Amino acid sequence: MGDAADFLGLTPEEAEFVQLKLALAAGLREERETQSLTQAELANRVGSSQSRVAKMEAADPTVSGDLLVRSLLKLGARRGDVARLVTRRVGRTSKSTAS
Repeated sequence: MGDAADFLGLTPEEAEFVQLKLALAAGLREERETQSLTQAELANRVGSSQSRVAKMEAADPTVSGDLLVRSLLKLGARRGDVARLVTRRVGRTSKSTAS
């Protein structure tokens, strides 16, 4: 049995990118909830729509990493906060590419 990356035929780099987006998306949702904001309130802050925020939090493929990072920064995150998010794993971890 393999993992989702194996099933989808993702390269290690693609699998790592998916993990990165998932971590950013989860961090965005956590920070929004910590600040007791609705998706609509966050959308207003970032100049977007509630449905787009829902897609951001779901790590939808149509959402760029850039938008996720910019939204986190709008919520007050700093570079170190974003760095901590992208180094954590969300869900099942992909196979390590380190030797």
